[in-house]
Amino acid sequence: MLTRASLGLTLLLLIGGSATAQTPGWPQWGGPNRNFKSEATGLSSSWPATGPRRLWSRDLGEGYSAIVASGATLYTMYRKGDDEIVIALDAQDGKTVWEYRYSAPFLKGMDMGNGPGPHATPLIVGDLLFTAGVTAKLHCLDRRTGKLVWSHDLWGEFKGTLIDTGYSCSPIAYQGNIIVTVGGPGQALMAFDQKAGRLVWKGLDFANSPSSPTLINLGGQDQLVAFMAKQVIGADPQTGNLLWSHPHVTDWDLNISMPVWGEDNLLFLSSAYGVGSRVLQLTRSDAGTTVKELWYNSRVRVHKDPAIRIGDFVYASSGDFGPAPLTAVNVKTGEIAWQDRSFAKSSLVYADGKLIILDEDGNLGLASVSPAGLKVLSKVALLERLAWTVPTLVGTKLYVRDRKKMLALDLGQTK
Repeated sequence: MLTRASLGLTLLLLIGGSATAQTPGWPQWGGPNRNFKSEATGLSSSWPATGPRRLWSRDLGEGYSAIVASGATLYTMYRKGDDEIVIALDAQDGKTVWEYRYSAPFLKGMDMGNGPGPHATPLIVGDLLFTAGVTAKLHCLDRRTGKLVWSHDLWGEFKGTLIDTGYSCSPIAYQGNIIVTVGGPGQALMAFDQKAGRLVWKGLDFANSPSSPTLINLGGQDQLVAFMAKQVIGADPQTGNLLWSHPHVTDWDLNISMPVWGEDNLLFLSSAYGVGSRVLQLTRSDAGTTVKELWYNSRVRVHKDPAIRIGDFVYASSGDFGPAPLTAVNVKTGEIAWQDRSFAKSSLVYADGKLIILDEDGNLGLASVSPAGLKVLSKVALLERLAWTVPTLVGTKLYVRDRKKMLALDLGQTK
């Protein structure tokens, strides 16, 4: 029987913070609105056989952290030996602007056979950069200089839930604080002051999972949605108080892919490891938040990569240890419209009416997508090593990485 450590727990959970639509660049996991969509236009409708124009490439150490961007600077993380490194790069040529290095040896009981991390994506808030490593060390840096502002060891100081394949929660920003999942009695969630690093609040008794929280607005009320070990919960982001919860139990407590919120107050959540997908309808009244499960489908199993909602359909790779075809599921009914095996298990970004697809084999694709099917417009073999990092799109510039290399591409229309 396969052991937990051997099951390919691909914790590319770069699930990160919150930013407004006006924030330039790509400031967090999932982009400006943390939904893996971009308002960019002017993307080419196809590429030559060699792929889009390559602007630069450079070596980069181990890691699955996604790339965030503000202005002319990119930020990500990688690992070398027992050290984790936060790096700032010039977006024009990929050269190092600064690095911040800290010691992060693996703890007893950790099994990093799926890659040493880091897994989480940095978060940009103004002139501050927030990062979290696989041993749950949380840092706040001056993003212009790389100098340390403050730090916490979430496992060492607070004894949070130890995840043997590494901590994977990226911080989320809310009203002057950053919020992270920690896990354990009275500290499922914690909020820290962005500038001073002091603990503002902590609360709830849920064990942690490799996922990360997201913000939604329900009937004018901001709610923090977090995928914990055995349930999805809604909490007040100002206090950490519980607003609602709903069970979602997987094998080995591995809820990974981020829930997807819709303006129709439908919350899509999906996991691999023996479970599947469900949609919850949230309703707010004077009595609080009511949760109604609309449907459950065990055939749709989103493992680690993002799911994207476009109209009434959610698109994502579905599968864990075998094939993981791109799948279209009706968010209102749970019915599968189609499945397509043009790509291996994939990360997705949606912009200019097109899906940008990066599969784990390193193939980069461009496709149109609808409830009727997937139409592949272009596809090129791009990366040579395992590619679990979600691409970053800034205007027409696409930044991608595998476990050893980082590339910058121009997806703009050719003249």
